[in-house]
Amino acid sequence: MMSTRDIFFVDGVRTPFGRAGEKGAYWDTRADDLAVKTLMELLKRNPTVPPAEIDDVGIAATTQQGDQGLTLGRTVAILAGLPMSVPGFALDRMCAGALTTSALLGASISFGQAELAIAGGVEHMGRHPIGLDADPNPRFVAEQIVSPDALNMGVTAERLHDRFPELTKERADRFAMRSQQKLQAAYEAGYIQPDLVPIAARTEAGWGLVTEDEGRRPDTTMEQLAGLKTPFRPHGRVTAGNASPLTDGATMCLLSSGEAATRLGLRPKMKMISYGFAGVEPEVMGLGPVPSTRKALSNAGLSIDDIGLFELNEAFAVQVLSFLDAFGLDDDDQRVNAWGGAIAVGHPLAASGVRLMIQLAAQFEQHPEVRYGLTAMCVGLGQGGTIIWENPHHASAKGVWS
Repeated sequence: MMSTRDIFFVDGVRTPFGRAGEKGAYWDTRADDLAVKTLMELLKRNPTVPPAEIDDVGIAATTQQGDQGLTLGRTVAILAGLPMSVPGFALDRMCAGALTTSALLGASISFGQAELAIAGGVEHMGRHPIGLDADPNPRFVAEQIVSPDALNMGVTAERLHDRFPELTKERADRFAMRSQQKLQAAYEAGYIQPDLVPIAARTEAGWGLVTEDEGRRPDTTMEQLAGLKTPFRPHGRVTAGNASPLTDGATMCLLSSGEAATRLGLRPKMKMISYGFAGVEPEVMGLGPVPSTRKALSNAGLSIDDIGLFELNEAFAVQVLSFLDAFGLDDDDQRVNAWGGAIAVGHPLAASGVRLMIQLAAQFEQHPEVRYGLTAMCVGLGQGGTIIWENPHHASAKGVWS
């Protein structure tokens, strides 16, 4: 009988995230080129990894068309210089794309079918808006399987406010403001920059180098947020200020077995402990991370009290607040999104999962007192995804796998 093996997050990098649309940094940059440059930088940072020994490349995208289509894992791997012997695949689980490629390739390593794998995601929401050219089966609505507006993520966020009156707009705005402030503080401390891949891009002003996230608004105030329009409902509570902006960007990470890490002299940044994916009503999509986290905790034999750091994707402030309330956590809990989140940094859909991992890994190094952390996110059409990680800097790991 085959026993399972340890799964390690060795390293991760990402592009700076750009504003989607004609005024964004990447409007004239191909989606696959963002992924290629990110993968090349990941390989450059890990020179002891023989490219021919990479067993698989999984790259997610939500809108798989045009320069974001054609089996990204394979085409991006070839363009990045990996040998033709290295296979690749593309995957769509909407916002949890990169989270899912990481989980699936981690499972492949655990089962002994791979030693080294690359997981990531890319989303060019300027070129490929969510749902572009999609043709949902009319039975979804005609047979009342889901509400007609369940495909609108902003409307599902408004429904969380409806279902839980304690999730007020003031709470959502305050959480959003704090996200902007925390990201700026992390930038000023130099925490974000080490894992960013500078991208040469052409704009109306000519060629330049993109080195920072475009969506930051560190001077955001509660007064400004209070005056913003509510585009999804008259007199609603979800605004552009307490939701993640439309974003372009790519992420990539290297996963390894323990044997490969030892043989190649790699120093893993995290160990994958468990994961969970779950479904909820599409109309309240944002609740998805609650059951997925419960599943992941159960799989790991842990409780929420064992988690010392949380990286939660801020698709909408109200969505994160619903998670915090479900698990009895305070809005300003210092363990949650310590360096800000998607409201400030951006949310290029399928790419965001690895961005969460990159930030958690860096925070693990700063907090050796923390043993476990998690990355979690809601997913369109009513899903949630969670991965639980262990910190190599914790005293329990010394001499075992650090």
